[in-house]
Amino acid sequence: MLVEIGSMTSLRAGQKIYDLLKQDDKVLFVFLEAGRSNDLFDEKQFGEYGEAATLTVIVDETDQTEVFDRVFKHAELHEKDDGIISLNSKVISMNDIKSLGTS
Repeated sequence: MLVEIGSMTSLRAGQKIYDLLKQDDKVLFVFLEAGRSNDLFDEKQFGEYGEAATLTVIVDETDQTEVFDRVFKHAELHEKDDGIISLNSKVISMNDIKSLGTS
């Protein structure tokens, strides 16, 4: 089964994590979306807003703990309160949805 690891971090940390995971054989998919946030980060590059990154990582459930721990470590969440990370334990594909509809 596939799982999703989601994270919102500073853009600097998000880019670092993306670069680390994009060549990882255990990572099936990694996507980075940049934006701005006015409530999550202390550092503000644009007045009230700071650069933010939303990171989505898809892995097999057998690799979820290892990859989750790497995202947590490289986002430096163990040192500073500067982002969030989540684990969504069931990712299904459109093929799964179609087969559920025919059952």
